[in-house]
Amino acid sequence: MSGKSSFTKSLFVGIWNGLNFGRRLLLNILFLIIIIAIVVGISTSGSQKPVVAKNSALMLNLSGNLVIQKTWVDPAELFISQITGQGQDEQEILLRDLINVIENAAKDERIGAIVLDLDGFGGGGMDKLKQVGEALQAFKTSGKPIYAIGDYFGRAQYYLASHADNVYVHPMGALLMEGYTRYGTYFAEALEKLKVSTHVFKVGKFKSAVEPYLRNTMSPEAKLANEAWLNEMWSMFKADVAASRGFDEQNFDETFDELLTKFSAVNGDFAQYALANNWVDGLRTRAQFRSELVELLGAAKEGETFNQVSYKAYSKLLKPAFPRSNHSGGDKVAVIVAKGNIMDGKQDPGAIGGDSTAQLLRKARNNDSVKAVVLQVDSGGGSAFASEVIRQEVELLKAAGKPVVASMSSVAASGGYWISVSANRIFAEPSTITGSIGIFGLLATFENSFNYLGVNSDGVSTNELVGMSVNRPLAEGYKALLQMNIERGYERFITLVAQERGMTLEEVDNVAQGRVWLGTQALELGLVDELGGLEEAVAYAAQLAELEDFSQIYLQRELSDDEKMWANLLNNASALMSGLKINYKPSPLMQLAKQVEAQTAFMSKLNDPMATYAICIECTMVE
Repeated sequence: MSGKSSFTKSLFVGIWNGLNFGRRLLLNILFLIIIIAIVVGISTSGSQKPVVAKNSALMLNLSGNLVIQKTWVDPAELFISQITGQGQDEQEILLRDLINVIENAAKDERIGAIVLDLDGFGGGGMDKLKQVGEALQAFKTSGKPIYAIGDYFGRAQYYLASHADNVYVHPMGALLMEGYTRYGTYFAEALEKLKVSTHVFKVGKFKSAVEPYLRNTMSPEAKLANEAWLNEMWSMFKADVAASRGFDEQNFDETFDELLTKFSAVNGDFAQYALANNWVDGLRTRAQFRSELVELLGAAKEGETFNQVSYKAYSKLLKPAFPRSNHSGGDKVAVIVAKGNIMDGKQDPGAIGGDSTAQLLRKARNNDSVKAVVLQVDSGGGSAFASEVIRQEVELLKAAGKPVVASMSSVAASGGYWISVSANRIFAEPSTITGSIGIFGLLATFENSFNYLGVNSDGVSTNELVGMSVNRPLAEGYKALLQMNIERGYERFITLVAQERGMTLEEVDNVAQGRVWLGTQALELGLVDELGGLEEAVAYAAQLAELEDFSQIYLQRELSDDEKMWANLLNNASALMSGLKINYKPSPLMQLAKQVEAQTAFMSKLNDPMATYAICIECTMVE
């Protein structure tokens, strides 16, 4: 036995030493790359500063999704992903940065036009698209033209493109105006085959977040609710685009028969169909577009093209590498962003931590210069416990004499509504997805899976409360206990809404049951106070605090000195090593696998202490 034990120990020590050596080697190579990049960066720093020539086109070559808060990414991981190209589909565009760039370009005499290059644009909530569209409309009052170019236009891309003076698609490009859809991936049959026991506890006939684990299809109740708000959202989209393009809303919603007739008339050419249907103003190759802009703006000194500056380069000219903290004198309205899934404990930006978001609210309460707070919410919810921790800090702010206004962005549903409901006033965008007032619990046990594999669990206990384990059946007593807790959670939720909104329990229950509403509907139902965005919410917060002269600041987790240093070094290194990027585009099958992985990963991260969740999954899965 001792010989075998010694051999086993030696084997694991050898494996560990090998892994340790590999880890050190990889880190040393990475460190060497960074050092080389920094040295090169220092020697060429004078030539790296972006320059905006006269009569330049601002190229809004947007890549990623519009967000109100960027997701925190470790600088080292970001550096590696930028080199390998693996992180290209995870990029994000901060909404306020984009609007700031457009507003500055309107006043910048060096900028002669804007070009919307939207092939890499992923989209965003309707409210975010609308704000960018309004900024583009304001830019046009400067007398400078906007061009939109693309190989293929999707729905969100075309929404922005519709605000351009000229919309061009490549002669071999395409544009099809698809409506909004809501399709989920359902695992019930797969879980049954894997012998997984799924235990669900919920209240609310429209609370469909758990349906993927119980059914193979969408329930009739979920279809009814989803169809209602999707149709309302689609009506908003059509109205905005039709107004921008100057055509009738009947130009949308073609049947396949109508589409095929039009396609036959243009010999099956997608680009010609878009032109004939007035979706675009012309067909342009890259060379043709360059020639048109050269004629408008003049030729650049080098190359057969026009002077231009990229979105990334221009935005760097307008702001420092790291946002400065604004704690100087004067009265302030603080904006605290609550974006992402709500989870227990401390979370990095891009997710909402019960403790970390509460800490920001507490920071505002203890800052004498902060006179009012706007809680900007973009969340489909999460942990009920963490939601209540955050809401209690809202109450403490109000008790301290500092008004709180909730500003709902694209989504403020379930837990997102929970953290908003105690605000002095709630603003929602017309397209905000909200409501979904309901509670559920979800547990999975694998006793049948383990038994099938010959793995069994057995033992003794001093009483019936043996605890819950994935390798044992869930006791009937625990099932009853958890269901009672969920019912109590729902009662607590609707009671809270009734108290804060001046409604009866029956009135709240009628609009609750986990059902989703848009902002316009929520206003009619009494769930929100007013339609408007962040600007209106900030103005109202200042009014409540009786402020005439104030500044607006963002309170957010500040980077440590080490994080700033590494982020700066790696940012310079990644820019200099950009030539090493590998172009990577996942296949459709890989994209489907990613969707399934994202859905399961989302559920695996839920960490409520009592497994009690206020989540609207369907709110964040609109296609």
